[in-house]
Amino acid sequence: MLSIPTALLNPSRLLSSDDVLRRPSAAPAEPGIYAWYFGEIPGAVDATGCHTSNGLTLLYVGISPSAPPTSGKAASRSTIRQRLRTHFGGNAEGSTLRLSLGCLLSQHLGIALRRVGSGSRFTFTNPGEQRLDDWMSRHAFVAAHPCDRPWEVEERILASNLALPLNIDGNPCIEHVARLSPLRRAARAAAKELEIVVDSGGPRRPA
Repeated sequence: MLSIPTALLNPSRLLSSDDVLRRPSAAPAEPGIYAWYFGEIPGAVDATGCHTSNGLTLLYVGISPSAPPTSGKAASRSTIRQRLRTHFGGNAEGSTLRLSLGCLLSQHLGIALRRVGSGSRFTFTNPGEQRLDDWMSRHAFVAAHPCDRPWEVEERILASNLALPLNIDGNPCIEHVARLSPLRRAARAAAKELEIVVDSGGPRRPA
């Protein structure tokens, strides 16, 4: 784990939902990588071997922005702050983390993925996203590490022996991907059997 930033494994500060969504936000307005810690393990996630810090369990890492497209299109200028605001205050269509958490917690929270708008978008329509907001505000915290070319840092982390059961893309642990991917596919398949609804599931707080 020597290639993993200390700020992620032994964070001096973990940001809460309120820290990120308040104005001014405490999240860095810079590119970088972030690590999600949880005080409660969501659903049937196997957290065996996962890194812990201060009684919380690391389950997911993400970056902002993503690697520049190879097509020659302009690279994203997204920041950690923008991405964390989407994770904490957006909806499942814009946040793969929220999608995974909602699928894992669907029975516990009494929520279900639904198609919205034209039918191509999927969210946990309200009060689903609101219930997910509440769960994340109580159990999810994030460590942020500003850096250039965060996709390279993420690649090193995923290639290490660090267990990250909520990561799918680039995760070499077949067991973790095999548990989470079918769950998300099943939720989408079930949503396609239901009528399209108007509610987008968010936002619920000032952007």
